[in-house]
Amino acid sequence: MSFWDDFRKFAVRGNALDLTVGVVVGGAFGKIVTSLVNDIVLPPIGLLMGKVDFSNLFLVLGPGSYSNLEEVRKAGVPVLCYGSFLSSVLDFMIIAFCIFLAVRWLERFRLLPSLVMGDGPLTRSEKLLEEIRDELRGNKKRS
Repeated sequence: MSFWDDFRKFAVRGNALDLTVGVVVGGAFGKIVTSLVNDIVLPPIGLLMGKVDFSNLFLVLGPGSYSNLEEVRKAGVPVLCYGSFLSSVLDFMIIAFCIFLAVRWLERFRLLPSLVMGDGPLTRSEKLLEEIRDELRGNKKRS
């Protein structure tokens, strides 16, 4: 089998396609969460903390005094952007929580058949059907 045949089988296999869809949807979801954090969640938190703009929280490691992050970056001075880091941590926490909820929700559907069908003791009819099945299998093996 050639390299390209192997690659084609891999590319059209269900897992590869599912992974591709997951990455694309995940990327779009990440943008939504980033917007949620930066535009919806952080402004009220900043207001409660005394009108703090998280995007403008930084620590200059070099000489000089700067009023905003843009000035520091234009000057080329080393800077710790801890406000941006806090925003990224919050992004991660929200994404991780949403993934946790999605996995938990999907696990319920995975367990649903066993809940509906039941894993309890077999009824008299089910036992009888199993005996009939086993007998039929036994007759096929003897032939």
